[in-house]
Amino acid sequence: MSGTVSPPTVKLVGANGQISLGKQYAGRQVLLEEQEPGVWLVRTATVIPDNERWLHTPQAAADLDKALDWAIAHPASDEQADVLMERLHKDS
Repeated sequence: MSGTVSPPTVKLVGANGQISLGKQYAGRQVLLEEQEPGVWLVRTATVIPDNERWLHTPQAAADLDKALDWAIAHPASDEQADVLMERLHKDS
């Protein structure tokens, strides 16, 4: 765990039921847990949509590493661009 822990501060819950955590948390997602009546735990979180969860598996990471290694070993080049454009033009 990194960072320093701040001492408790008093916040006023507004008429709309909101409190401000500070600009450093603007736009962040948080987990809010009511541990008992009147006791809340607020934690920053990164939420991964279900349809993107596969991207965070060991297999996806290994496949990405392999693809990145290939891309480094085979840098992009436009030296064959004319040949490719001619081939595309003939096929259309």
